Amino acid sequence: MKPNRREFFQTIGAGVAGLSLGPALMSSSCAPLGVGSGGDDQILFIGDDIAVTDTVYGKVKGYILRDIYYFLGMPYGADTSSTNRFMPPQKPEPWDNVYPAVWWGNTAPQNMESRYAYKYQSFADHWNYDDVSENCLMINVWTPGYGDGKKRPVMVWLHGGGFTNGNGIEQDGYNGENLARLGDIVFCTLNHRLGPLGYTNLAGVGGEKYAASGNAGMLDIVAALEWVRDNIENFGGDPNNVTIMGQSGGGAKVTTLTAMPSAKGLFHKAVVLSGASTQSGDKDYSEKLGSYVLREAGLNRSRVDRLQQLPWKEYYEIATRASQILNEEIGDSLGGMRRGFSPVVDGHYLPQHPYYPEPAPTAADVPMIICSTFNESSPSRDNAALENVTLEEVVENIKQRAGFSAGFGDKAQEVVDAYAKAFPDMKPVEIWSLISSNRRGTVALADAKSKQPAPVYVAWFGWQPPLFDGRQRAFHCSDICFWFYNTDLMLTHTGGGKRPRALSEKMAGALLQFMKTGDPNGGGLPTWPRYTSENGETMVLNDVSEAQNDPDREARKALPA
Repeated sequence: MKPNRREFFQTIGAGVAGLSLGPALMSSSCAPLGVGSGGDDQILFIGDDIAVTDTVYGKVKGYILRDIYYFLGMPYGADTSSTNRFMPPQKPEPWDNVYPAVWWGNTAPQNMESRYAYKYQSFADHWNYDDVSENCLMINVWTPGYGDGKKRPVMVWLHGGGFTNGNGIEQDGYNGENLARLGDIVFCTLNHRLGPLGYTNLAGVGGEKYAASGNAGMLDIVAALEWVRDNIENFGGDPNNVTIMGQSGGGAKVTTLTAMPSAKGLFHKAVVLSGASTQSGDKDYSEKLGSYVLREAGLNRSRVDRLQQLPWKEYYEIATRASQILNEEIGDSLGGMRRGFSPVVDGHYLPQHPYYPEPAPTAADVPMIICSTFNESSPSRDNAALENVTLEEVVENIKQRAGFSAGFGDKAQEVVDAYAKAFPDMKPVEIWSLISSNRRGTVALADAKSKQPAPVYVAWFGWQPPLFDGRQRAFHCSDICFWFYNTDLMLTHTGGGKRPRALSEKMAGALLQFMKTGDPNGGGLPTWPRYTSENGETMVLNDVSEAQNDPDREARKALPA
């Protein structure tokens, strides 16, 4: 990490810890962090006998902030460098002294160059990054109390960033203090291996020793869930009531975990936000990519172990070049299949695609919430001129590219016509955004999950923030802070104040009900019906929320297969 980045966080307090040490709460025990002055009483407590509890590896000491216990950066696995690289996670070494759980663990290795180069994105998502190393298997816990006889529901949050970027405190909205207080629950976030160091499948060139290498990053998450099972009672949590939740790449991690036999029984409910992934990586492709990595490193099969000794940055560069070369050679022959470094259906750790062609049986009894946003991609946020595009210009734009996906080519006109007919009150730029952010993946996951006994509930988040002259819209990531009661903390997504807070209270209430019972009803939103493929029941989340039957079904019919 370059020194100027660290100085940036220390001097202006952009990190989550910096903000959480800022404005105190109002006197109300459920007022969210970031509201009011809270008077002049002391709010932070740390000392030798404060916030000390046990783990199976030794004692940890955190701190108390606004009556919530923070335990940060606790190891759930050993350093993943050297001979542990590409291997299943190992348990951390026990310690004799009290472990200082007062600061975040290292971010997993990833490409940190020009992280803040895109200034508007850095502003909007308020990135929080610090030291990067392979000693990154760390977990953070927020809890209202422990040793009090309570068994609180547990939330385990999986960060976004695809399978290549991110960390457990990447956005201010990941802070667990407010939801822990509001719902009397235990909140956890974690870091795990990413990208080439988490998902290079070397089984084809390295044999049985490297059988887990294509899914090492997911096995880290399983290890974290095992840590929760074995330790969370010491933090006031119930290991038999765990909800996993993730957004974007984190949502794909959730769906992947539901198909992993080793994760079965470690969680009991699941929430997927803007990451409705039904398929994982292809075994043949991933093994071929592993062979290209070996070749790019100038090694043969007998020297595959040498990859464990390279400095991580050097290995990352080699693996990235190998991926680029392979993808250029393959071209469009793989269609929409997942490429690069991500979990792979290896037949063992991940026996099948999570929800394609059929849902994996491992999580048939796990209730699920699936949510996406109206405007995952908002093309005009940083370019006001695009507010005035015509429908004809929208057609031309989506021929080549549609948000995060490939364009629609000759079908573009038909797609635009269908969405314009279904949403006649929307401007062309909004039609563009809806098409680029279409719900096809969300509905496909919901249809597959609805075949199982456990219920699935679908939401569509449409709340529009008053930022960037209204051009930000209901964008990718914007719903996270609403679910976690953090709208007054994640100001760059909401603007703060009573309007977003009113919706957040209802969404957080529904999430807490779901964590407790597997049903989001009774938390403040209108009646939220269970999803069925026949009716497509969807809770549309906005200043006034309401359940609708598949509001964009007719428009989606125009999308090419």
